[in-house]
Amino acid sequence: MVPPDYTLFVRNMPSYCDVSLPVPLDTAFTYALPPTLEHRVRPGCRVIVGFGARKLTGVVLECHDRQPPMDARPVLRLVDEEPALGPELLDLGLWIAGYYAAPPGETLRSMLPLAADVRAGKILSLTPAGQEAARQLPILAEAEDPVVRILRALEKRPLSETWVKKRFPEAAGTLRSLERKGFVAVERVQRVRERRRGGDGGAAAEAPVAEGVWRPVLNAEQEAALEAVRQSIAAGRFGTFLLHGVTGSGKTEVYLNAIETALGQGRSALMLVPEIALTPAMAGHFYGRFGDRVAILHSAFTDAERSDQWRRIRSGGARVVVGTRSGVFAPVENLGLVVVDEEHDQSYKQEETPRYHGRDVAIVRAQRAGATVVLGSATPGLESRYNAGRGKYTLLELKERIEKRPLPQVDLIDMRLEFLETRKQNLFSRRLAEAVEKRVAAGEQVMMLLNRRGFASFVACRSCGQRIECRNCSVTLTFHRRERRLLCHYCDYAEAVPSQCPSCSSEHIYFLGSGSEKVEEELHRAFPRARIARLDRDTVRGRRQYESILGEFREGNFDILVGTQMIAKGHDIPNVTLVGVVSADVGLGLPDFRAAERTFQLLTQVAGRAGRGDLPGRVLIQTINPDHYAIGFAAAQDYQGFYEKELNFRRLMHYPPFTAMANIVVRSQKLEEALKLAGQLGEYLKDPPKEVKVLGPAAAPVVKLKSEYRYQFLMKATSRRTLGMLLGAARRFAESHDWPATALVVDVDPLSLM
Repeated sequence: MVPPDYTLFVRNMPSYCDVSLPVPLDTAFTYALPPTLEHRVRPGCRVIVGFGARKLTGVVLECHDRQPPMDARPVLRLVDEEPALGPELLDLGLWIAGYYAAPPGETLRSMLPLAADVRAGKILSLTPAGQEAARQLPILAEAEDPVVRILRALEKRPLSETWVKKRFPEAAGTLRSLERKGFVAVERVQRVRERRRGGDGGAAAEAPVAEGVWRPVLNAEQEAALEAVRQSIAAGRFGTFLLHGVTGSGKTEVYLNAIETALGQGRSALMLVPEIALTPAMAGHFYGRFGDRVAILHSAFTDAERSDQWRRIRSGGARVVVGTRSGVFAPVENLGLVVVDEEHDQSYKQEETPRYHGRDVAIVRAQRAGATVVLGSATPGLESRYNAGRGKYTLLELKERIEKRPLPQVDLIDMRLEFLETRKQNLFSRRLAEAVEKRVAAGEQVMMLLNRRGFASFVACRSCGQRIECRNCSVTLTFHRRERRLLCHYCDYAEAVPSQCPSCSSEHIYFLGSGSEKVEEELHRAFPRARIARLDRDTVRGRRQYESILGEFREGNFDILVGTQMIAKGHDIPNVTLVGVVSADVGLGLPDFRAAERTFQLLTQVAGRAGRGDLPGRVLIQTINPDHYAIGFAAAQDYQGFYEKELNFRRLMHYPPFTAMANIVVRSQKLEEALKLAGQLGEYLKDPPKEVKVLGPAAAPVVKLKSEYRYQFLMKATSRRTLGMLLGAARRFAESHDWPATALVVDVDPLSLM
């Protein structure tokens, strides 16, 4: 028998790998593969490499035999025996980097929820002197001597300092002594956290098995929508559906049935929700239907919980994934269906590099997997509805609530007339106060919305007019009464409430504007017997607090729930019969072309919380702009009317969906440098291609944010390809002129221009 030619096998082993590192550069870096790693490193694996004086964790893009132009540093360590990013996700990450003009290394890092698994640590090994000392140890040497136990352990292989100290609790001094004598070498490296043992961990460990689950009977509209989605899944081809259903129309039941279809085809499903706030309610539906086949992914989990869920998904133990924005990167195999609930929500847009949109990335991922996409909303984003209108998406409509329940009656209250009639600047109109009292007395529940945190919007001096502003941002500080402090909602800077004006020393300090905290206090004063809770980012610091407050309200332990936009979406509480909007005008005056759309969506969504049970619902909206089209169409619950009106405005002003848009922000902690860099880039962009219009540089609406001065360029383009090329050129210009790494921010398809 002729022995196999192992030399041929060895010769074909790659000697180098290209690694994408989390640095603000577009290039990959070539490293040499040590012989021990040549057959183990694959694209998608994480490796630890030297980068200057640092050690960084990067993702391998390619293994090859091409000789680099200069000597390549060796890969120091392999983190993953199995690729952390499979070919599909690796390809998706590179697409995101290209489309959103972001460095590939930073993009790939953001896709890896297991980053916390790699931690700083020390590796202990014997020096030649230590190896000689270990060899000279007598066979019957005293085993209790810590020097003997440690030297023999290290003689077999290098060990982590953590393992040695755990194995030999009294060894800290001995280790220092061995290091001083030159017997032990200490190397600072990044180490991999060992996987927790003992079950799947996280919420899925408690998931019930779905047996004999009651399923509501679908109405004709739900059946028609579901059948269209089923046919697409069965065909195994990519297609995108926009499920436009009024609030309470049963979109979730369509999702659940569509997921059952995908599972029946032997495929997996991915469900995205916009915020952590919606995950518990959605998870309850999914656990009840699919049991322990469900995995949950969101940022409120601990590192260990997130890691365990991620591993369950990758191993195929969970074929139904529910997650927030970053859940789009879940390592789901054989993807058959992607659902994006509340697809219009701004939370799907990432606010740090890479500034991707979870909904759009989900569509691209589904396209490459041959999967079906369902985008669901009662108030679809204008771009999504436009895509449905021109045939890019298939429109499915649910025009009625389930069981033919009526939509709530919505009335506008003109607060200008209220003031003229009462001569009082009251937070609640007479009609709203009477309605709240009536509902509470009847044992029904009320939701009250004011989409602004805190007690007072700002603090000012009556003598000189000076407003107290944040030290780090060009915004006024918000007064939070419970904590007795002024807080910046951008950077979290806080200071005590002054007893006198910092500018003129006057004691005439007063508080202006209202927030959700003030609404809560006024309700306690007006309805002392009512049980009142507040739900906003000041009362909720984690998912458990959120679940506790909302759960108690659902159980009837509170009569009134006050909150910001957190209370407006996704909640199905049958006993809520009244929704009050304290001020519909919050947000309308922002210098952002999407302000009207966001106002319409918020009002429509919060109105949909009323009347979802057997009792009819009523909505009272207080406003000083009753004639504004966004408020009027929301009160009429007329999406189509708003869509047509807003679309005409966008067409006239050349805003999306009629143009592609990007926002470039130049920033620096020094005003002079920010102005200089903005001027340099402005000169470079002064003659853009004819398909692109560049506006700026101009001061950003919030010119100073988190101690950085900001100037921006707004780009509108009729050609997305040309826009992408110009953004790439701008980034190369900044790099070639040695700009600081954080000086240039590129936001493609921005949702906010603030």
